[in-house]
Amino acid sequence: MIRIHTDGACRGNPGPGGWAWASGADEFASGAEAHTTNQRMEVIAVIEALREHPDGPIEIVSDSNYVVKCFHEKWYVGWLRRNWKNTKGQSVANRDLWEALLPLVLESGREVTFSWVKGHSGDRMNDFVDELATAAADAQRGRRS
Repeated sequence: MIRIHTDGACRGNPGPGGWAWASGADEFASGAEAHTTNQRMEVIAVIEALREHPDGPIEIVSDSNYVVKCFHEKWYVGWLRRNWKNTKGQSVANRDLWEALLPLVLESGREVTFSWVKGHSGDRMNDFVDELATAAADAQRGRRS
């Protein structure tokens, strides 16, 4: 099983944002958007990691409760049953990204698991992806889209 750490960062929320994934110090990627939210960056990091690793079992390790709880608590089941409405009857935030992510996890024909790690707690790989995502967000400061 490949273990991939993911993270998202945002300078302001919304504001300039960055995402990153890493499966080791030598295999990683990051990217950015000029105007986004932290939660969008967290989800994009997972999408990009899974797209880059289309085969074999994967463990996604994230400090995002938003991402991890969606799968551990199966939030998506209710969203789909309620036609993309949350428990308050409101439209699900970031639906476009969830619609891209869910098939990568649920329809890929492989095992994809999610583990939560506390952010900024000394986990070496979590700190690494945090640095990558933050640097990507910082690179967007002052740019206009």
